[in-house]
Amino acid sequence: MNTRVKHLILPLGGAVAASALLGASMVSTAEAAPVYTSKPLASQNEASTIAAWWLQQNGLALKQATQYRYDYKVGAGERLKVGGGPAPDSKPGVQNPTGHGKVKTTKIKNVNLPRNVGKVFFLKDGKPQWCSATSIDSKYKNLVVTAGHCVYDDKSQKDVLDKWVFVPGYYKGKAPFGIYVGKQAFTHYDYAVYEDYDKDYAFVTVYNGIKFGPEVEVSEDEWNKFSGDKWTKNVEISKEEYFKCKLATGWHKKSHACWVVVDKNAEQTSPDAKNAVNVPVEVSYEQWKKAPGGWGRAWKKGEGYKDHVEVKLVTKAEYDAYTGPGTKVLDPKGNFKVISYKVQHYVKVDFAKKFYRTAFIIGKVTDAGPLGKNVGGQGFAWNQKRGITVFAFGYPAAEHPDGSKPFTGVTLKWAYGKTYTAINTKLKAEESIGLKTSMTGGADGGPFIWQYSSAKRSGYVVSTISWLGDSDDNGRIDFAAGPYFDGETAAIYKTAANVWSGTIVSKAGAPTIPA
Repeated sequence: MNTRVKHLILPLGGAVAASALLGASMVSTAEAAPVYTSKPLASQNEASTIAAWWLQQNGLALKQATQYRYDYKVGAGERLKVGGGPAPDSKPGVQNPTGHGKVKTTKIKNVNLPRNVGKVFFLKDGKPQWCSATSIDSKYKNLVVTAGHCVYDDKSQKDVLDKWVFVPGYYKGKAPFGIYVGKQAFTHYDYAVYEDYDKDYAFVTVYNGIKFGPEVEVSEDEWNKFSGDKWTKNVEISKEEYFKCKLATGWHKKSHACWVVVDKNAEQTSPDAKNAVNVPVEVSYEQWKKAPGGWGRAWKKGEGYKDHVEVKLVTKAEYDAYTGPGTKVLDPKGNFKVISYKVQHYVKVDFAKKFYRTAFIIGKVTDAGPLGKNVGGQGFAWNQKRGITVFAFGYPAAEHPDGSKPFTGVTLKWAYGKTYTAINTKLKAEESIGLKTSMTGGADGGPFIWQYSSAKRSGYVVSTISWLGDSDDNGRIDFAAGPYFDGETAAIYKTAANVWSGTIVSKAGAPTIPA
């Protein structure tokens, strides 16, 4: 029976069996610190708000996210070696994949990609980023496994990353099986406290998924009342269609259903003039405050009437790029907003260059159900031999150290080979397992799957990609490494696998956002 000591206060060995830890909220003995720590990611109401944030503008933030960035440079201090490493801390074991008995590798020429591997998205330093991850079998079919640094903020290991969601089967900006908001995260105590990358993994329970429904065009009033995901589209129309639109909505009402683009030298006119065209102009708050309001005031050339104030949720990139006269706001929940102030500015229709109508779109969503019932869950294995043959899956996107960038991160990639012992002293990784691959950042969090069946698209997760290395210092990533899953890992997995989550979608087809 092997006994390992990585920290003076944490001598853990075979005496701490997985079965003794199952169901315990925090396990310790007179000689040992707790084995795991747990952190809530989102309550039900918070999850609804998170889902709405990622769903806004038809999932724009998902498409604009970038891969997780390491805070260290790969290269020196990293190496691979055949064999070695600690012996298993208890008997080996497996948990079969969802819906399957024991899986055996099948020899198929073409590799069928697993649909339950996907991306986890989150905000790091206010920016949307992603890692790779996979669904794994659990009692309530609601569990995801990924790297610990893809859940816990590496600047403060005790804090979780904001707005955390999982998108299985992610492909070119699409979420074919919905998005799943994280509820609770479980990781090894050594990672949370000591930043020990030999324990850089996390199991995350997720709420039922939210799936995009077809977009529906509605009236402006319906659009204003809808609390779910909504956005607008500009549709070019003829001058005749523009006049019909204005007559239908009320020529002098504050409607934004139809509008125009005018020549910059357009002549301003009275709002009562025949064929006057309203062109909302964005101004500063000070200008908006001074502008006259309502129709009870005589028109004066050079003035505009107070119009609407628009509060728009934007991505971090849009927030940084905005240079208009409006106000930029970062609210307490980390949402980026731009507040625009408009005045009504009337010009002669002769100066109109193009006519548009605004299509008011809502995106209703449905409860996609539990994760594992939609995409299944990989099996889980612990205390397996080193030198076994595994597949690795992930979404690489970062450049190599030499600056070359062969991957885009929009499609799932894979690697295949035997595992080795990997060492990175900078990350306290002394017992990790490595696999030769050229995958780069973005793939971290993706699974090492043993006995992968291409026919069943499943096998047993034995590690997750934690860090990447350049073993010959030639400027190219040539291996990925992850923690060795042992009996302690099994105990944490089994605890997380028995935690229930639930739904966050209302019967009205919108996230259950509190008023």
